[in-house]
Amino acid sequence: MESKDMKELKVSAIKEGTVIDHIPARSLFKVISILELQKMDTQITIGYNFESKRLGQKGIIKISDKFPSQKDLNKIALFAPEAKVNIIRDYKVVEKDNVQVPDNIEGIVKCMNPKCITNQENVKTKFTVLEKKNVTLKCNYCEKITDQDHFEMR
Repeated sequence: MESKDMKELKVSAIKEGTVIDHIPARSLFKVISILELQKMDTQITIGYNFESKRLGQKGIIKISDKFPSQKDLNKIALFAPEAKVNIIRDYKVVEKDNVQVPDNIEGIVKCMNPKCITNQENVKTKFTVLEKKNVTLKCNYCEKITDQDHFEMR
């Protein structure tokens, strides 16, 4: 007795909230950390290693009754520059956006150069974004270039 319903996973719709889709699977847990989902007391659905024609494997996050700040979306963009954000109101998608990697990043990522002034003194990190698709940053102080596979959150 194999029907179409038995082959599909059903996930309940959310009335109000946010859906973040097209997260590269390797970045999903970093996005979970950025949003501090473990501290939320609302319904959260997380999907991992779903098939994606564009990404190979992707993740998705559904969060009821919460809407990420622009700062959080900027952080997500560093690790998942192709992610899509859907805002849900009364069970309908009312807004659809791609995350945007900003031209400059301040205070979010740690410089990977241990000798950089930002790692020696209380100086806020500042980076210029060199590449937005495969996010690459250049430190404004020491000029160290770091790619998204080596970022560390501050």
